[in-house]
Amino acid sequence: MYCNQCEQTLNGTGCTDIGVCGKDPDMQSLQEILLYGVKGMAAYANHARRLGKTDEAVSAFIEDALFATMTNVNFDIPTLLELVLECGRMNLRVMEMLDAGHTERFGKPEPTTVKEGTQAGPGILVTGHDMVDLAELLEQTAGTGINVYTHGEMLPAHSYPGLKRHSHLVGHYGGPWQNQQWEFPMFSGPIVATTNCVLIPSDTYADRLYTTRITAVPGGTRLTDGDFTPVIEKARQCEPLTDNVSRESTIGFHHSVILGLADKVVEAVKSGDIKRFYVIGGCDGAELGRNYYSQLAEQTPEQSVILTLGCGKYRIRNHDYGTVAGIPRLLDMGQCNDAYGAVQVALALANAFDCGVNDLPLEIVLSWFEQKAVAVLLTLLALDVKGIRVGPVPPAFITPNVFRVLQEKFDLKLTEAEPPAELVQIG
Repeated sequence: MYCNQCEQTLNGTGCTDIGVCGKDPDMQSLQEILLYGVKGMAAYANHARRLGKTDEAVSAFIEDALFATMTNVNFDIPTLLELVLECGRMNLRVMEMLDAGHTERFGKPEPTTVKEGTQAGPGILVTGHDMVDLAELLEQTAGTGINVYTHGEMLPAHSYPGLKRHSHLVGHYGGPWQNQQWEFPMFSGPIVATTNCVLIPSDTYADRLYTTRITAVPGGTRLTDGDFTPVIEKARQCEPLTDNVSRESTIGFHHSVILGLADKVVEAVKSGDIKRFYVIGGCDGAELGRNYYSQLAEQTPEQSVILTLGCGKYRIRNHDYGTVAGIPRLLDMGQCNDAYGAVQVALALANAFDCGVNDLPLEIVLSWFEQKAVAVLLTLLALDVKGIRVGPVPPAFITPNVFRVLQEKFDLKLTEAEPPAELVQIG
């Protein structure tokens, strides 16, 4: 293979990819940011389309963005940066569609207490992000005596009226995606993985792992037509689960719920009862350094509110934060797919205080892992939100020069070894 731009073969010593010249790492960096952002946005758009929500402008932008990364199309760094930020703006539209799709299909989420663990009897575990798959499974298992459990990012399902009306949606099992290989072997029933964040299974549970549509893993069974009969039959064959409920938790603080408390929150801020807001969440991972988020959450002052979402919430949700101004200090807003809600809350607070988002006593600290996290970060940058912290490691595809631009333009920061004092002190 040969690159016309740098006139070197793609042999690892010259150009590193078709149309991405190894002589210009900043251009390559911006193209990679754009590609990762588009991948994340496409995942959200796929979820939205499953709920009947599409937008031709979004589809057109995806085509334009991918076209811009082709060989000999765009070598202009300012234009690539403009496309990167446009990806963030378009992702906001996609997340808006996804939010509308969920609420129109399943109703607005409401605060709900969820049992965590298992109950006696046959059971099916659902992981991933796709609420449509879960709804179809609940319909097909109604009256069978088989219980259904959520895992990972499916936890928010229990807060939707249209899903929790099914009495056999009995609880939640396990934590974030990276714990699958030791949690799934201990769940005796079949497991359905609906989207990304599924790991290649070990032999201990591969014969019980089912995936849907484009999601697929070696050793698992892929379902393509929405028929969960094989899963139901496997549940009947597997050893029943036992009673082992470990705790209860409260979820379901959708942005509509929080905005319903707006008057109370605004008054608490004005009176000094609430002095700071934190958004702590994102995509979790297994590498070292992610205890930063746990430390930060536990060190936040008592006069603060923590908004969390995504699987990053599993780093902070096991601590008792108590209440402030009569509301829970920790408010679980849902999946990473629900990041639109955090944006709406921030904009509503800014409107209530007649200021910009950057003038609010608001700290945004995001755990970084995959493409959806890139899309959400680009959305925040496109909204000109400044001072965001990301971590626990710098994104490898962002060059020092590009990161310097983001620092200068948006005051983007990296998380440190431990939360700095100014982040957790009331000033």
